[in-house]
Amino acid sequence: MRVIRFIRRAVKAAIPPVLFLTLAGYFGWNATQGAHGMNAYHQQLVLKDQAIQSQKDSLAERDVWTRRVTSLKERALDGDTLDERSRAMLNLARSGDLVVPYGPHDKLY
Repeated sequence: MRVIRFIRRAVKAAIPPVLFLTLAGYFGWNATQGAHGMNAYHQQLVLKDQAIQSQKDSLAERDVWTRRVTSLKERALDGDTLDERSRAMLNLARSGDLVVPYGPHDKLY
């Protein structure tokens, strides 16, 4: 009877610290490895940095396209220059134009 009483007393004395250590271990593991823990926080910081870099790249590309579109507006284009470039690219001439042929190795300027 004494042995059983001793075992019961030992178990009753051990239950609160075991429960506390189990609970502390659970919260400690979740603080580091859980869905809202330190590892997840660092992963979110990496994703944030990638998103910020992507935003900077897209803003730079938008600025390039804005400059290109602005240069295509009517007030930015010179009619003669546009006509000259379109003829040069399409390799066309009008009936009244004077065409001077250049050799493949002759410099134009």
